Formats: sequence, C-alpha cells, structure tokens
Amino acid sequence: MDKKALKQINLLLLKMKSELQEQEKTSKETGKPVELDQTKVGRISRMDAMQAQQIALDASRRRKLKLVSIESAFQRINSGEYGYCLACDEDIALRRLLVDPTNTHCIECAEKMDTPL
Repeated sequence: MDKKALKQINLLLLKMKSELQEQEKTSKETGKPVELDQTKVGRISRMDAMQAQQIALDASRRRKLKLVSIESAFQRINSGEYGYCLACDEDIALRRLLVDPTNTHCIECAEKMDTPL
C-alpha cells in the first residue's frame, strides 16, 4: 500500500475515533441507571426508560469495540502489517479499506467466515 493511501486511511481512522469518542461523551447521560420512583412515572414509562438505557449501553459497547478495532488498525499500520488479510495474508482491496479501515479480512475470507457450515 502506498504512502498516500496509508495517509488517507490514517485520516479516516482518526475521524472515526474522534466521532466515536464524541458520541460516547454525549451518550453518558442516556446510560445512567433508571430511577424507579413510582410516584414520578408510571410503569410503562419506567419500562421505556429501562429499555432506552439498555439500548444506550449496547450502543456504548459497540462503540468501545469499534475503538479497539481502530487502535488495532493503528498498530497494524505502525508495524507494517496493515492492509493484509489476517486469514490468507493477501492484500485487502483499498476500496474495502476505504469503506471500513478497520477491516482485517479480504472479501473472500470475510465471505467464508459469514457462510454457515
């Protein structure tokens, strides 16, 4: 992979990381524990609030996992291993990496992994 493409990938990863960190900051309020004071809200409202809390916690987990994959991509860039499939060691298409720079598998191996046995 040439330096221009790596620079573009690096910028994409930095942008993704920044956006995820910002989303994590703004979503902290939604994930707070639900207050179960029955005099304040009805049962349905509490259930909605608890469901919203779980959705926010799940979204936070997904963001944290994506941040880990971003850091992993930075490590692979620094070690010179970025852009190669972890399964077959072939090049990952640049177009695939531009869609999601955290991809670790070429399209062929990714399809094999998604195919049920």
